[in-house]
Parts: sequence; structure tokens; C-alpha cells
Amino acid sequence: MRDRLVQVAKEAQANAYAPYSGFKVGAALQADDGRIFAGANVENAAYGLTNCAERVALGAAVAAGARRFKRLVIVTEASPPSAPCGACRQVLAEMGTELAVESVGPAGSRRWKLAALIPDRFGPEDLAP
Repeated sequence: MRDRLVQVAKEAQANAYAPYSGFKVGAALQADDGRIFAGANVENAAYGLTNCAERVALGAAVAAGARRFKRLVIVTEASPPSAPCGACRQVLAEMGTELAVESVGPAGSRRWKLAALIPDRFGPEDLAP
């Protein structure tokens, strides 16, 4: 299954819209039921409005009804491969921290559990009245 997720992420990366940074990212998020959701980063001249590939994939998954996930693969041209940004870590952690995260670059890959990337996340339980 790893190859399929990397392939989907690479295909999404090719469609990324990154005219400002030139840093194209593709993501493939696998739901517990096996469905795969793709995302690509979408930059904006108002930089704060940029959407990361990971959050685009998560949005597609949530729109399709998925709430539990097994793996996330991101593809970049960075070496070493980039970890998800802090905002993506927090948004992904809303769905649980056992997600396996893999970042693939031209010279290899890196792997983490989401819990290691965001050990003290903020979640819905923190919003109790």
C-alpha cells in the first residue's frame, strides 16, 4: 500500500499551485476503511490564506464522511523531507494522534507517529465549559 500512497501524493504534487514559493507539496491520506484522499498545496498572494496539501486532503476526506485515518504520505522536493507544519499537525490531531506520517523527498523518506510531532495537542476535550 505504501507505493500507492506515494504515487497518489506525487500525482497531487504535480497539480500544486505554488507560484510564490515554488515549494510544491502533494499529500495522500488513507482512511481506516482504505479510501485514499489526495491534496496539493494551494498558495495565495495573501500568504495567510494558503492551504497546505495535508489540510486539503483532510478536507476532502471529511467532506466524504471519513473521520479515522491510518496513514498520511506527503511528497516534497526538500532534502531531508519536510515534516508537516504546525497548523497541519494540529488540524490532523483533531482526528487522533496515532496517524502514521511519512514524508518522501528526492533522497529518501522520514516517518513519525503524529503523536510524536504534536505531543501536547489542543483538542475538543480542552474546550469543556
